[in-house]
Amino acid sequence: MAIAPPNRSRRQGNVNLLLPPPRPPMQGLGSCLEAVQRQWDGDAGLAALWKAWPRLAGPQLAPHCSPLRLQGGRLVVGASQPQWLQALRFNKHQLLGALRASGFSVKELVFQQHQATALPEAGTAVEAQVWQRHPSRIDVFGLAHCPRCQRPSPAGELQRWGHCSFCQRERMADGTAQGSANNPQ
Repeated sequence: MAIAPPNRSRRQGNVNLLLPPPRPPMQGLGSCLEAVQRQWDGDAGLAALWKAWPRLAGPQLAPHCSPLRLQGGRLVVGASQPQWLQALRFNKHQLLGALRASGFSVKELVFQQHQATALPEAGTAVEAQVWQRHPSRIDVFGLAHCPRCQRPSPAGELQRWGHCSFCQRERMADGTAQGSANNPQ
């Protein structure tokens, strides 16, 4: 068992208590924001990857796909249409080489379909139509239990994905959600 340094513990009766480390000195909001900016603009960050993406992916792929997440050397790239998803898969090795040559420490590339569309304006008829069909509405679709986790879930979500939105979110975070239960890819 390790022994704490004398200034990190105090004795209370027969017991030595470990003290928490001292707090770092407080910084002003400006210096905190500068630190966040430096982290975002760092060579290995997602912001730097977004800036370099048009050059790395090329003029044909870049407008139709974008980096979504970069965690632990795993880059998730979203494509707007299935044909662009296929093009990404076809060019996987060239893209991985370009990323590594530019100094990004990417070990693995994962591709998924991702449609980044703007939300309809609040109060419009389009928003009302989207909300009317939304699978999370229990007043329209009812409530049921998820077959994977047994949580109470809107039946519309179960029809759409075959499981609840919590399970779907876990699958998306793992990179395994490539389609819906009715239309797997």
